[in-house]
Amino acid sequence: MAEVEAFLGMEGYGSFIWAAYLLATLILVGLLAQSRRVLRKREALLLRLRSMRRGNSDD
Repeated sequence: MAEVEAFLGMEGYGSFIWAAYLLATLILVGLLAQSRRVLRKREALLLRLRSMRRGNSDD
């Protein structure tokens, strides 16, 4: 158990290191969520543009 505590403590720098890991994880998750949101919006726009193009080609 002492080995685990020593690992997590990281010679006194554990709080800084784990906070940095947490911050990096939150940033990466945020970027992933934003990318997925933008992708969905662009896919919806592409579908609208394709449907408009098909509608105009019938004339």
